[in-house]
Amino acid sequence: MSAGEQLVKEAIKGDDSAFLQLVQLYKIDLYKTALSFLRSEEEALEAIQEVTYRAYKSIRTVRDASYFKTWLIRIMINYCNDQLKKKKRVVFSEEILSLQGASENHNEMELKDAMLGLDERSREIITLKYFQDMKIKDIALTLQCPEGTVKTWLNKALKSLRDKLEGNGGDQHV
Repeated sequence: MSAGEQLVKEAIKGDDSAFLQLVQLYKIDLYKTALSFLRSEEEALEAIQEVTYRAYKSIRTVRDASYFKTWLIRIMINYCNDQLKKKKRVVFSEEILSLQGASENHNEMELKDAMLGLDERSREIITLKYFQDMKIKDIALTLQCPEGTVKTWLNKALKSLRDKLEGNGGDQHV
């Protein structure tokens, strides 16, 4: 059993210190996820606070300690999607590109525009795979679906993104 799994078990039993250590362990992942869905650092930080509170309230529902990170990221994704729906807007964060070391240029602007044109699930799956560097297995756990379904969704999302980029006259390939 890993140290993280032990912390999860202690947190489930009510150890607040263990829970805080877990939040510290995964705060960067939470931040990157929030930033990829929301527009600003302020909103991302607010999302982390809300998700931390929600996770604390429902920590006892974690069934398998080894999937705690997946469970936590899923809460963040749900929160972010709810926030976007409330605002009736869809955004793709410029900040996530800078976190990945990318510079602003014409192709990146086309990519962001194309991402904005994708459906929610496609944006979500591309974000998890390419901006969070998650493996197909972890994405499947996060989205609570079979790995084969994730592969299918990812292929469709990438095809959609390619079509949008080529439709914009862009020569960038995904």
